[in-house]
Amino acid sequence: MLAETKFAAEPLARPALGEPYLLTPGPLTTAYSVKQAMLRDWGSWDGDFRAMTSDMRRRLLALTGDANDEFDCVPMQGSGSFCVEAMLGSFVPRDGKVLVLANGAYGLRAAQTMQYLGRAYTLIDKGDYLPPRGDEVAAALEADPAITHVIAIHCETSSGILNPVAEIAEAVHEKGRKLLVDSMSAFGAVALDVNEIRYEAMVSSANKCIEGVPGFGFIIARKSELEAAKGRSHSLSLDVHAQWAHMNKTGQWRYTPPTHVVAAFLEALRQHEAEGGVAGRGARYTRNRDVMVAGMRELGFETLLRDRWLSPIIVTFFNPAHANFAFDRFYELMKDKGFIIYPGKLTVVDSFRVGCIGQMDEHVMRRVVEAAAQSLDEMGVDTAAPPAAAIAERAKLAA
Repeated sequence: MLAETKFAAEPLARPALGEPYLLTPGPLTTAYSVKQAMLRDWGSWDGDFRAMTSDMRRRLLALTGDANDEFDCVPMQGSGSFCVEAMLGSFVPRDGKVLVLANGAYGLRAAQTMQYLGRAYTLIDKGDYLPPRGDEVAAALEADPAITHVIAIHCETSSGILNPVAEIAEAVHEKGRKLLVDSMSAFGAVALDVNEIRYEAMVSSANKCIEGVPGFGFIIARKSELEAAKGRSHSLSLDVHAQWAHMNKTGQWRYTPPTHVVAAFLEALRQHEAEGGVAGRGARYTRNRDVMVAGMRELGFETLLRDRWLSPIIVTFFNPAHANFAFDRFYELMKDKGFIIYPGKLTVVDSFRVGCIGQMDEHVMRRVVEAAAQSLDEMGVDTAAPPAAAIAERAKLAA
């Protein structure tokens, strides 16, 4: 059974401009005050904006539990994938080797990034959704002494699985290697406390669980790793050490920063803190997931993942087997009712995804379920039960 969480006291405000809810893993539905924060212009070199950058870095570091001042935060222009490439290109020595843990599109993208970097890597590919486990990571590290680093995806949004980062971190540390974490879609709602999970660096993005808008990501890394990264990067603009050193010396970004996005992100961080930080944000998202999944199951939909592996970020559902069901039509009907869902990324069976993050609460998720029921009825689909092949595929995960 899914965990019980408390009910929301008051419904969140609906999108002020009447736009559909974005039931995606980001970009996502943001608060109106976050949008309003972008109405003012800022000089990237001005003292006020430098103070904003400093405040942002401090607030992000606080979310990691770094009480010993061992880490620093380096914001980086661009999307999350820019930051993943920056992390890999800056922290992995040119003669290093990375073990890439993949169970979906983002792990495979990390492997592709290593190809572009021209640096050695090996891959554990678990397919569409099976989680990489600590024991197999330990075995791979034991078998290949050349491996220096491991990269793991915290929440693989291809399937919605929350990967077991804690046990992976333990295995990596025991074997004397270094862990890099892509926590793009989890940081801010799922704990990644440096006192409990050993990692050297992690990356996330402004437009995920902090509920900002797209435009930059950030790398949080041990200062020792940042210092060692000098001269390593393959790229001028994606050099994490150079960005860090320049920012600490001048308070400025090296190149033009997304000033309006930073202002919006600071407002989002203030709201995040007011909600109770990582625990509070995670509780709302978990409640969103539980309410939505329970309602969709009542309609006959089945989740790809068993409850144990469901993240509070995004959930994958199998497409119904009914002959009248067509995803494109279902998508348009849901959009007409105010909800933009996400296509599936599975290669074995047809699926779609429903996000749980952003400015949404359980009241919204009940309306999502109602919209799904109405859409099925309009399509002439009287049951959302999936094909037998989908259930057989899910059984592999249980095994």
